[in-house]
Amino acid sequence: MSVMPAVSGVSGTTGVPPGVSGASAGLPGAPGASSGTSGASGEAGNIPAPLAARARLFPALAAVYRAQLSRARVARIPLLFVATFQSIGIMILMRGVVDGGSEARSVVAGSSVLVVAFVALNLLAQYFGQLRASGGLDHYATLPVPPSAVVLGAAAAYASFTVPGTIVTAVMGSVLFQLPMTHLWILLAVIPLSGAALAGLGAVLGLLAPRQELATLCGQLGMSAALLLGVLPADRMPQVVSYARDLLPSTYGVEALARTFDGQPDWWVVCADLGVCAGVAVVSLAAATWAYRRAAVR
Repeated sequence: MSVMPAVSGVSGTTGVPPGVSGASAGLPGAPGASSGTSGASGEAGNIPAPLAARARLFPALAAVYRAQLSRARVARIPLLFVATFQSIGIMILMRGVVDGGSEARSVVAGSSVLVVAFVALNLLAQYFGQLRASGGLDHYATLPVPPSAVVLGAAAAYASFTVPGTIVTAVMGSVLFQLPMTHLWILLAVIPLSGAALAGLGAVLGLLAPRQELATLCGQLGMSAALLLGVLPADRMPQVVSYARDLLPSTYGVEALARTFDGQPDWWVVCADLGVCAGVAVVSLAAATWAYRRAAVR
């Protein structure tokens, strides 16, 4: 009979052994347990969620390049044909004025680099102007990629479209003006260096233009400058215009290509022209990266 009170006393303590409190047992509703749980949840809530690692430059550059190349392939190939036919038509027109010599070399070299200017300068200025006007820069700003990867990837993709047209124009111009094609391999250096310099300039024009229409206008004016200052022989220009010609990035690519049509080219001068073109390319791409940062945060 004395056992029943003992049993009921045990059930009243919910099974906690004698001498052990609810707080130390960690039971629900115990003061110690609730404070420990709230402290753990508060501490976990104050810890920020880990972010993904920022993409490195070269993998991000390759990804942007492939994306730009696939997107622009269908839309830009017809314009590439236009640029090639335009340069070939200019050489045919100049054939009736220029017979040969240094003037013929300038015409062929300038017409070849004009293909690069049409795509890398004109079209890239229009692309970045449209991207800024439509809010597309916000999409790139949310991606964990360096701004330089976006600029370099787009510039490399647009410059890649100039390779076939430039080669075709140089070969046809050499045949038309009876120039040697022995050193046309120099195009492997002229195309990327001139393309990088002009693409950086085109990106700057497109990103800094306050309106899309002004970006298109600046791209057209830049291509017209490359046409007039690159194709026309330098010795027939006024002295003031020759100074403006020296400021154009594509001039040094034109000079390097034109010198290789000689029987015995001065390779030191050719390398110097390519070096200047490379330096201008670095400066213009750096300016394009700065312009991208400035346009993305506004």
